[in-house]
Amino acid sequence: MKLFKYACIFSIVILGFTSCSNNDDDATPQVVNEEEIITTLNVSLTAEGSFVMLTSRDLDGDGPNPPEVTVSGNLLANTTYVGILEVLNETEDPAEDITLEVLEEDEEHQFFHLVGGGLNATTSYGDFDDNGNPLGVNFALDTGDASSGTLTIVLRHEPNKPNDGTLEDAGGETDIRADFNITIE
Repeated sequence: MKLFKYACIFSIVILGFTSCSNNDDDATPQVVNEEEIITTLNVSLTAEGSFVMLTSRDLDGDGPNPPEVTVSGNLLANTTYVGILEVLNETEDPAEDITLEVLEEDEEHQFFHLVGGGLNATTSYGDFDDNGNPLGVNFALDTGDASSGTLTIVLRHEPNKPNDGTLEDAGGETDIRADFNITIE
């Protein structure tokens, strides 16, 4: 009886080793889409007779240092600016242009251009994803009379599309957010 018991245990152990295959050829590989690192947001605003560059650079990411935010000048009143956004990973040399990934994965991204704090301006989208929903790498900024306030640029990853243009309705994760103090003269 002992011999039978040991034979059963031995058979189970051998069967366990042979039936558990670790053959990776049988498995379909999982595609891993690593979260992109974004250190820098550049916003170029161009109008006839005016060019303004907005930059937010945070080379230490979630480190202790806040982003360096610069605005190269004031905007002209009652003017339409063409805005173009660029996001970079400057931890690499040369810097990786993450904008290309945003454009390739346009259905999974959306930029928001939020005007606040008394800034007399409005924004509108200049480009759209493959389903016709706003993307926002390109946009228009229409200034009104002289004022000052903030222009906030937010890139959301996997937002709900379509949405009502608010961050609350869009959901998703924020890849980068930058607040720029703007003066219209």
